[in-house]
Amino acid sequence: MSKPTADWEKVGTRFYRKVQLYTAVFDQDLELENYLVAGAPYSGALALYRDEEKVHAYRGSRAAKPSIDVYSCAGKLIRRINWDKGSIKGLGWSEDEKLLVVTEDGTVRCYYDLQGDFVPFTLGHGAEEHGVKACRFWSNGFVALLNNNHLISVARYDEPRPKLLAIPPEGEIHSWTLIPPAYTLSRSVEVLLSTDKTIYVVDASDSEDRNYSEGPFVHMSVSPNGKFVALYTKYGKLWVVGSDFQETLNEYDSRSKTMPKDMQWCGNNAVALAWEDEIHLVTQGAATKYYYDGWVHLIPDVDGIRVFTNDVCEFLQRVPDVTEETFRIGSTSPASILLDAVDQLERKSPKADDNIQLIRPNLSEAVDACVKAAGHEFSIHWQKQLLKAASFGKSVLDLYNSDEFVEMCEMLRVLNAARFYEIGLPLSYEQYQRLTPEKLIERLINRHEYLLALRVSEYLRLPSDRIYVNWASQKVRQSTEDEDSICRLIVQKLNNKPGVSFEEIARSAYEEGRVRLATELLNYEPRAGKQVPLLLSMKEDTIALDKAIESGDTDLVYHVLLHLKKKLPLAPFFRTINSRPMAMALVESSAIDQDRELLKDLYYQDDRRLDGSNLLFSEALSQEHPQARLDKIKLASRLLQDSKENAFQLKMLDEAARLLRMQEHFDKDLHTDASPAGGRTSGPSFVGLSINDTLFELLKSSHVKRALKVQSEFKVPEKTYWWVRLRALVSARHWNELEEVGKARKSPIGWEPFFNEVLGAGNTRLASTFVPKCTGLSPRERVEMWVKCGMVGKAGEEALRAKDVECLRELREKAAGSTLGEIDRMIAQLEPRRR
Repeated sequence: MSKPTADWEKVGTRFYRKVQLYTAVFDQDLELENYLVAGAPYSGALALYRDEEKVHAYRGSRAAKPSIDVYSCAGKLIRRINWDKGSIKGLGWSEDEKLLVVTEDGTVRCYYDLQGDFVPFTLGHGAEEHGVKACRFWSNGFVALLNNNHLISVARYDEPRPKLLAIPPEGEIHSWTLIPPAYTLSRSVEVLLSTDKTIYVVDASDSEDRNYSEGPFVHMSVSPNGKFVALYTKYGKLWVVGSDFQETLNEYDSRSKTMPKDMQWCGNNAVALAWEDEIHLVTQGAATKYYYDGWVHLIPDVDGIRVFTNDVCEFLQRVPDVTEETFRIGSTSPASILLDAVDQLERKSPKADDNIQLIRPNLSEAVDACVKAAGHEFSIHWQKQLLKAASFGKSVLDLYNSDEFVEMCEMLRVLNAARFYEIGLPLSYEQYQRLTPEKLIERLINRHEYLLALRVSEYLRLPSDRIYVNWASQKVRQSTEDEDSICRLIVQKLNNKPGVSFEEIARSAYEEGRVRLATELLNYEPRAGKQVPLLLSMKEDTIALDKAIESGDTDLVYHVLLHLKKKLPLAPFFRTINSRPMAMALVESSAIDQDRELLKDLYYQDDRRLDGSNLLFSEALSQEHPQARLDKIKLASRLLQDSKENAFQLKMLDEAARLLRMQEHFDKDLHTDASPAGGRTSGPSFVGLSINDTLFELLKSSHVKRALKVQSEFKVPEKTYWWVRLRALVSARHWNELEEVGKARKSPIGWEPFFNEVLGAGNTRLASTFVPKCTGLSPRERVEMWVKCGMVGKAGEEALRAKDVECLRELREKAAGSTLGEIDRMIAQLEPRRR
């Protein structure tokens, strides 16, 4: 196996390496020089589109049809997108591998899954009128340059809001680039424009001349960290300056009379200039050259550059520090010695132990360095050697945390699987760290590499539901089998898989026009909240209502009912809910507060006369004007006229109407003065009161005849009448009338209520007159009544008549003054003195 340093080259003070990733990448018939090539970040897909400004050899009508071809880095065709929507002026990728295509008229398509599905939007701001000239992209946005030099920025793709930047100066723009918002002080994208001999910086609010007079520049490029700007003059010189244009950091003369076709940063420390088959890699104070057999394309990434020709895909990057320490010729670092020790161990040489003893104080550091160096290696052989060295070293240590070692082993297995030529994702260690395993799985899903995605997710203990859902959705879209077979296959594969959403699969089926399949798949979705919205969009309204009812979620049922009410006429709506008691109950409960007219229509439609009558009667009670109440009651009565089953309710409504008329008369008769002014006296209105309350107010106001008329008219029971009269007289403090009532021989409600009500009103004298009349009570109870009235003497007499000595003794404790002597005499009568 060749040494890792074989492809290293020293440029200035640092080493750079060119790692061969894939060979025989593109077909030799593919003329790369005639294509625009855009690459996604983190070793993502490539998009190729024929350069419309170049003349091509005619290869038949099929080959002449324009298309955007999406390839993996290994040259595997992922998708061919036929294109007939106008001239393409911008082709770029987002950080999450969305393909952005910008046409001359300002139309943008965002392809989000590598499979041709896209979301369109337009730039506006005069893009259609003036036309787009070129575009520059960053991780989640882009800037479009119009032919009138205006700049339009789009900061995000999920909610695109094109924004016009400050107006730049007029004149020819020789080259331009941008600094992403993450690296600017204003947190807004800044655009660098080379005009005449200077550079303008344009952001959202200002266009500023930086007074940099070395131009014009035919190429400009900003480093990945946004700190440096590379400028290439038309005289063949390369300048590297700070992004604030205050200091020149590097200068390089290419001595080439031919302008390079591209200039890109290789990480943050070197600039690559590309001609047709030649690359100059320039660092501070030094440069090196690479030569190729075919046309070269540069695809920059966060930590290096991918170099493409028809024959090869290579990764050009600065050698990581830990890798340089470990493999550099003549290195005496602990990691290098540990790697040599494991080589000696394989040869069974005693020098292995000597090496270990030599680095014993730094052995833990050496193990860590070997683990990290293994992550930066693309060669599986050297990955294994470095991990063997780390394993050997940690076996000698008494205490060592192996978590990083285990994580690195897992990560390398994943990276090697992704780098395999059939997958074509040659991620470096740093790219993988930035991309995250979840995003890697998403990229595998977009490439339909479901088996590898499942194995990676299981290996890294990540959720796999998205993989299953995407597989099933693609099966629905692409399968030519009958719908029953597709449904059985999907259910068989996905049933009992945690987290799988059949709703998403069903939505894919519906979007493909397979409505029956979508309905069948929804039966396997356990969450009604996911089923119902899709069923409504599929116009399966009754099924959606049944699913919502089955879930028991009233909010979900309300959602469906509101949808149906807006969509259907009343008669079909009522027929739909009539056979569903829960839906009917929810409609009634909500309509009684919000839409009573709907409730009336519902009762009328279902011939529910009693319910309709009750609704009208409740409305009558809420009316303020008596005549309006009477009208409502008449309508309620009319609904029940032909119904023998509701005779009692009809009678009650008739009584309510008669009571209302009487109350209206009472208001007119009793609340009007005899004064010429005819004004109203103070007093409560009778309208709206119940029969008992009406009697109460009449008796309280001493209108006994009218009260007797009400009693007779409505057949109020005698006991009820006496109760109401008692409370009314007590409330009005008509003590004389109560004394007259007390002279009666008998009371239908007994005399104890009289005692309690009068005593509660505070008239103990009058209350005491009712005590002798309570003959149905025991002597003890009458004694208590006398005591409550404060008449202890009378209580003693009651106890004496009952010959209750114990009661007298209890009363003695409550007695005072002359009453105490009387109690003692009573006790003496019942308990003679002992001789």
